[in-house]
Amino acid sequence: MAIDKITTAAITDGTITSSDLASGAIENQSAFKNIIINGDMNQAQRGTSFTSNGYTLDRFTMDESTDGAVTVTQDTDVPAGYGFGKSLKVDCTTADASIGAAQYCGFTQFIEGQNLQYLKYGTSSAESLTLSFWVRSTKTGTYCVRFVKEAGGETRYECPIEYTISSSDTWEKKTITLSPTAGSTSLITATAGAIVNSNASGFRVFWTLAAGTDWHGTNNTWTSTSDRLSTSNQVNFLDNTSNNFYITGVQLEAGTSASDFEFLPVDVNLQRCQRYYFQHTSGSGKTVGLACFYGVSSVDTVMYFPVEMRSTPSIVATSGTGYYTVYVAGNGRTIDGSLSVNRVNTQSSQVYAAPAADTMGRAGLWTTTNSSASIAFNSEL
Repeated sequence: MAIDKITTAAITDGTITSSDLASGAIENQSAFKNIIINGDMNQAQRGTSFTSNGYTLDRFTMDESTDGAVTVTQDTDVPAGYGFGKSLKVDCTTADASIGAAQYCGFTQFIEGQNLQYLKYGTSSAESLTLSFWVRSTKTGTYCVRFVKEAGGETRYECPIEYTISSSDTWEKKTITLSPTAGSTSLITATAGAIVNSNASGFRVFWTLAAGTDWHGTNNTWTSTSDRLSTSNQVNFLDNTSNNFYITGVQLEAGTSASDFEFLPVDVNLQRCQRYYFQHTSGSGKTVGLACFYGVSSVDTVMYFPVEMRSTPSIVATSGTGYYTVYVAGNGRTIDGSLSVNRVNTQSSQVYAAPAADTMGRAGLWTTTNSSASIAFNSEL
């Protein structure tokens, strides 16, 4: 079978034009165009329900500082017909009808600076960015997204931009374009606007749910004033316990228009998340690894990470009576104390503990023996 050559003439004569390619009109024309990781909220290594500040679903961290309270969950409520299976839900569980000047609530994704050098921040050629996402809330009105260009040895700049949730309890797609000169500024296009070229945070996106007057800034305008979480028009999402907020399909890409959401294979999506957090073991009856007694009451094993982590991680492990057991020649040697690490790097870690005594040099199978047992490694920004 003859295969026609792909030529400039063939493209010109056909329905695909060079402007189509430049504008991103051809679906999936660029792999990994989405700067956001886990924007479909599919990955949840830490669990599916959270009532305290910190990381929730993979790559998204909650920050609530009010007299109210929220619960974050992974949910199956999604916009119908667009291919999504999961969403991040924020539920107001304790109301705060009057947000204090210094109070705020929202959630963030931090982004490695070395992944953003193609945006050319710090030069006159800096790219525009377009953020798109699906959102649903019982609380309508004006919300804000706060964009932060981290300092990274230069200057930190911020820009809050408003969007509106128009209909209660209805999925709506929002598109926000961030110009490098938003508000007729030149902060981003000057030298100090450069994004740090390292594995440190170079940029962040913060979805604001409530913000007191201390945190108000000017809509769609870059500023060097820190912590401009919103404008004065931001609604107070925490004013009623009937309020909830769902989000999915989050995509941040270079350019001035939003393309269709870039779905990644589940394994690829997971691996991207594991660069920052790796859940090695969770639950009862799971294998931790092959362990060796290097002392009569000292046992260790080596854990290899599935991908290279962003930086040398810290261990995040639960411990307690009977959480772990090392089986040697059919005999169980329980581990009741905490776990520690040694020789840890971005690719692997030695993990050791103090089980019931056995003979130095003997090997056994280290397993979990409690449903609350958990071993993870954290390298978040």
